[in-house]
Amino acid sequence: WNTKHNPEDVEPACRETLADLGLDYIDLYLIHWPVAFERGDNKFPKNEDGTVRYDMDIHPTTTYLAMEKLVEKGLVKSLGLSNFNSEQVKDVMEKSTIKPVTNQVESHPYLNQSRLKAFCDDLKVPLTAYSPLGSPDRPWAKPDDPKLLDDPKLRAIADKYKKTTAQLILRWQVQRGVIVIPKSVTPSRIIENSEIFDFTLTEDEMKELDGFECNGRVVVPMLNGEER
Repeated sequence: WNTKHNPEDVEPACRETLADLGLDYIDLYLIHWPVAFERGDNKFPKNEDGTVRYDMDIHPTTTYLAMEKLVEKGLVKSLGLSNFNSEQVKDVMEKSTIKPVTNQVESHPYLNQSRLKAFCDDLKVPLTAYSPLGSPDRPWAKPDDPKLLDDPKLRAIADKYKKTTAQLILRWQVQRGVIVIPKSVTPSRIIENSEIFDFTLTEDEMKELDGFECNGRVVVPMLNGEER
């Protein structure tokens, strides 16, 4: 977690997670964000004005190199990144021995991350898309925010295949080589999200979905009360 980026905290934090899960090892261990919070046990340290207290002195690659020891000790099978930009990914790749198996970032038609995907593909680090459906239930959404799943143009393409808009979006991601991790607690939705392998989008449809890009980020990191 963001408060445990100090190299001395990496293994204890991992062991705490293993104990919480009742496991001997973790298949994939990620750095949640490339920027550390203030060190300590308070998971969300804040200033008096409510903004998050960051520790800007710890470089994310330093944390990653400490995580490599977890693999050497058998506590973790694979390592990954999350929310890393191209320069941060490049630095890890140049300095690490154990290469990351994925870079997990927000990605959906309104924020397709095509340039970051191309960069990571060249390094053989596949993207994993979180919020692939635009996080429609996010508590910070504003009433006038665009609703990805209600987009009429997307719905029209989905109707052609007798699929939901969510299924269309997940198919687009998989077809372009992106791992998707949609979140749902509804059993029927979980089943529905897996039913995307019985149709294929045309090249023109793939390009059309690519064209929805509008830098429509919904998970926005903040620094001193301002968007980063």
